[in-house]
Amino acid sequence: MRRGITIYGIKFTMSSLLLALLLLVVWLTQWVPGWGNVYARHIYPLIARPLSTFSGLFPFAIGDLFIALSIAGVLLYPVYARCIRKKKWKRILLNDVKYLLWMYVWFYLAWGLNYSQYNFYGRTGIPYTPYTPENFRSFTDDYIDKLNASYVEVTSINPALVCRESVRGYNRISDTLGIHRPFQQSPRVKTMLFTPLISMVGVTGSMRPFFCEFTLNGDLLPPQYPATYAHELAHLLGITSEAEANFYAYQVCTRSQSRGIRFSGYFSVLYHVLANARRLMDEEEYAQLYNRIRPEIIELAKSNSTYWTAKYSPFIGDIQDWIYDLYLKGNKIESGRKNYSEVIGLLISYENWKADIHN
Repeated sequence: MRRGITIYGIKFTMSSLLLALLLLVVWLTQWVPGWGNVYARHIYPLIARPLSTFSGLFPFAIGDLFIALSIAGVLLYPVYARCIRKKKWKRILLNDVKYLLWMYVWFYLAWGLNYSQYNFYGRTGIPYTPYTPENFRSFTDDYIDKLNASYVEVTSINPALVCRESVRGYNRISDTLGIHRPFQQSPRVKTMLFTPLISMVGVTGSMRPFFCEFTLNGDLLPPQYPATYAHELAHLLGITSEAEANFYAYQVCTRSQSRGIRFSGYFSVLYHVLANARRLMDEEEYAQLYNRIRPEIIELAKSNSTYWTAKYSPFIGDIQDWIYDLYLKGNKIESGRKNYSEVIGLLISYENWKADIHN
């Protein structure tokens, strides 16, 4: 017999009451000012450490497997329950909805409530610098000089070195740039279980909140690996904004003692710099900026684009982009997928702040 409580003639099981309580906690944390920041700074690390330690015991991405099995279960359960168990449709649908609500609660309590924390400027106290063509030109001039100087041919991936340098980098910037220190000294990254499918939608890495693990696409090219690793590690450390994750990856990689990792950091924002340049500059000025970039870097960018385009499926990719855009907008990232390129605004604000405190 199921234990429960009867309220106004309606009997609720203990699991249903617990689910309702947790849903209330999630919703209050999302909407009460300051609660999201309390969660992100004080509660999330207490959840992430044991979950990521547990997931690290497995050599494969248990988050990928969990999501795949959950989708299959939600779709196949009605067939099993109706045809084999002869349950009524009302009970079948209620069970499916209840399972989805438990997943919703697990997602937000395990990681998703980080969406409700203060943004980069609120966490760091770094003032926002208005995004103007003048600021952008100053930034790009300095950036291209550093990008060109950092260039080195990267032909192999050294996961242990990338892990060590990323941990070192996040420990170094944690106190001043509003991000947690790594929860383990050797965070275990996993390869996505469904790499060929993931490559078809153009995703290079992901954060799996249910078990606080981060995964990388098995097709990643060597120059992309360090920055993608650092980007996904930022998500594990509680960063939800894609722009902010790009920012932290850039900061960590460009401070590395490894030349290959430094170049990966600078190279990781090249696309966003050029995309913003096309929007803010006239054709002649854009051509001048483009021609300042070392030919080897331009060739690398083109070959990378060709590599990923060959794997990409426009139909599946467009569906994934649409769903992810809705997901981001539904979690307080108003710009949706455009959020990635907003890293340039963060970098401009940071560089101006750094210049001011040194003057």
